[in-house]
Amino acid sequence: MAAAPRRVGAENSKTRDALLDCVERLLLEKGYASVTYRALASEAGVTPSLVQYYFPTLDEIFVAAIRRYAEANLEYLTKTLEAHPDEPLRTLWRYNQREATGALMTEFMALGNHRKSIQTEIAQVTRRMRKVQVDALAAKFGKDARPGGHFSLAALQLLMSGIPKFLSLEEGVGVKTAHKEVTTAFEQYLQSLEES
Repeated sequence: MAAAPRRVGAENSKTRDALLDCVERLLLEKGYASVTYRALASEAGVTPSLVQYYFPTLDEIFVAAIRRYAEANLEYLTKTLEAHPDEPLRTLWRYNQREATGALMTEFMALGNHRKSIQTEIAQVTRRMRKVQVDALAAKFGKDARPGGHFSLAALQLLMSGIPKFLSLEEGVGVKTAHKEVTTAFEQYLQSLEES
């Protein structure tokens, strides 16, 4: 006789959301290694078995937190692009600067280095966010455009998301050499693309 499938808490539950709030707090205050069933239960004021009811594995906790974070970012990005339809370069640059300095994203990336399922989820989220950004550029410049004649839209998006992440990583260890120079030069480049 086969075992009955394990029951799992509803994804739209207030308890589940409260647990994910606690996951984010633990990640920000103590890092990803601090997230255990016991620590999460203590933070939320519930039993470890209740945490397991909603998240049968630790990886499911992290995947749910990443998805929730990504959905919030996607909603913010979509609203921002809708508010500034003629300025996708400036809008995407600001969005990526904001996103790159987020401590939560840094913790997710570090976690992805140690857990394959998390790495897979981050890759899926990243591809999805990049598509939204490339689509916004295509709406402005055309699908196969090379604004300024240099970079494809995908390459331009990669620079807009990659430069802030790299600078943030360096600043995290106290290195700021030429950061202002690079930022100013890239912003001037984006301005020239918008004006052309």
